[in-house]
Amino acid sequence: MSETNTVNHPGVALVTGANKGIGYEIAAGLGALGWSVAVGARNEGRREAAVDKLRAAGADAFGVPLDVTDDASVTAAARLIEGKAGRLDALVNNAAITGGGPQEPTTVDVERVRAAVETNVIGVIRVTNALLPLLRRSPSPRIVNVSSSVGSLALQTTPGAETGPIAVAYAPSKTFLNAVTVQYAKELAGTNILINAVCPGYTATDLNGFRGVRTPRQGAAVAIRLATVPDDGPTGRFFDDGGEVPW
Repeated sequence: MSETNTVNHPGVALVTGANKGIGYEIAAGLGALGWSVAVGARNEGRREAAVDKLRAAGADAFGVPLDVTDDASVTAAARLIEGKAGRLDALVNNAAITGGGPQEPTTVDVERVRAAVETNVIGVIRVTNALLPLLRRSPSPRIVNVSSSVGSLALQTTPGAETGPIAVAYAPSKTFLNAVTVQYAKELAGTNILINAVCPGYTATDLNGFRGVRTPRQGAAVAIRLATVPDDGPTGRFFDDGGEVPW
């Protein structure tokens, strides 16, 4: 059996940034597998439109107002999920920003770096810690952090490797996220919580002006697999569609 075979039973999942793009397709994919999906997003109109679309496709979905950079919003989201479901079986930390451009390190506006880290790293920690009590109620809890291959220091330092443009805010924020994922895996070792990072590939979303070569559905596939790995699945590792990615 492959270590990323999906045999974990359907449960309740929260996907952050799930109103569009890869996040929406992660929610749709889990919904199609029978999961109840909490659609986490800031924008009320887009959030509820996504919920309506998921329900029309047969998914059990509900909206969760969620700004990952705001303590009160995250606390309220955890309470809402507890009231509706009583537990959480999978958390997919997908919400992210690029920080805008340009991002050459010698001239960057440091606020771009700060904003990227606040959403892409601190936001993940904030959401994960708020939802951990509900994840601990699950028989097979999973956490998936949506990262990027541009966060791999091994790839960034490989001559000739394609790692995109110089981006001192976005790329290092994903490196930071990868490191955070490892630290969670170390602390949670010996529990039934499995946590991994994933790279969706160069996917056409508004994050890159829709220049990506993969569809959001293709980009979502690896996160869906890692959210549904069996109890003997991997933890503290980094995957894309081709397998394990070096840190």
